[in-house]
Amino acid sequence: MPPHCTDIRPDVQQLIHERRAGAPIQPVLSASDTALVVIDMQTAFVDTSLPSGVPMAQSIVPNINTLAATMRERGSQVIWVYSTFDDSVKTNWSAFFGGVYPEQLSTSVIDNLRAGSHGHALHSELNVHINDKQFGKDRFSAFLPGACALPDYLKQQQIKTVVIVGTLTNVCCESSARDAMMQNFNVIMISDANAARSDADHNASLTALLQTFADVLDTDTFLATLKNSAEKQLATPAHNDGTDASVPELLQGTGQLQS
Repeated sequence: MPPHCTDIRPDVQQLIHERRAGAPIQPVLSASDTALVVIDMQTAFVDTSLPSGVPMAQSIVPNINTLAATMRERGSQVIWVYSTFDDSVKTNWSAFFGGVYPEQLSTSVIDNLRAGSHGHALHSELNVHINDKQFGKDRFSAFLPGACALPDYLKQQQIKTVVIVGTLTNVCCESSARDAMMQNFNVIMISDANAARSDADHNASLTALLQTFADVLDTDTFLATLKNSAEKQLATPAHNDGTDASVPELLQGTGQLQS
């Protein structure tokens, strides 16, 4: 099964074209201040026999592994974020566990995302390296204050741009993207490395994010941007004060929203 067929609404594509001539928010990227943030690629979300399983999640594993390998090679950090729940969420997040999700479903989801459970582990086909960082969270968003230590770590590391992949596009990934942008991180959503329960959910989420919160690029376009940025930075002389001696040109193709 291939990843979702990404289809951004034409009126939104036109809006972005009018704002930036179709160019990405960041036509030039620096690998050292860019981090790949992989959201919730745990067995609980990839194994469709479990209550939180997402049928499309398996299809994005190859692209996530490609992104992780290439970004490590270029000096970016790779970070794996996972959901961890226990019975306390039935009280301190009862609006969801016991509210949106009824009691029986809540118990099943919590049990499959308890620390040490089969569902809690990162999916076995992901290429996680020893130097990668891992962070737990107890809400949808990895950037919600108090829910995860990730934002403070990224700020300490002087990370400016987060590249978000994982599942679900329209739940934890979208929540993380919105909160990250409002904490002043630049956000890039990788269209063919995020998964939702349907193409409609996936595309509605990316369409909403593109308008206000994030860039939306596919894997190949993003990696080409990263590669071209590195080549451009090597070729461009600097002033004595360390600033770029030229105004960066927009990189060909990076503004395209590809399926």
